[in-house]
Amino acid sequence: MNDIMSVHIPITLRKHGGRKEIIFPDDATARRKPDNTLVKALARAFRWKRMLESGEFATIAELAEREGIAPSYMTRVMRLTLLAPDIVEAILDGKQGQEVTLARALEPFPVEWEKQRII
Repeated sequence: MNDIMSVHIPITLRKHGGRKEIIFPDDATARRKPDNTLVKALARAFRWKRMLESGEFATIAELAEREGIAPSYMTRVMRLTLLAPDIVEAILDGKQGQEVTLARALEPFPVEWEKQRII
C-alpha cells in the first residue's frame, strides 16, 4: 500500500527588515511575532508624549533636539499615540494585519478610532 497525500499551503515569502517572513492567507490563523520596529515606535511615541505632558520638555523641537532626531519625524511617530487602543494591542500582540508596517503607520490616518479600523 503506497498511499501518497499532498498538502498545498498557500503562503508567500516576503523580505521584511532584512529577513524573510512567511505571509499566510488572510483566513489563516498563524501566530505572528510582534513587529519589533512597530513596537519600538509605539514605545517611543508614548514615552515622548509622557515627557512632554510632564513638562520635562516644553516643545517637540526641544525634545527632538535632545533625542537627536528631526522634529517632523518625532511628530509623525507621536501620532501613533492617537491609534485606537485595540489597534495598539493588536500591534503589541503581533496580530495586526500584514499590511500594517511602520512606514504605513507613519502615514496620515484619521483621528477617529472607528475610521482607523476601516483603513
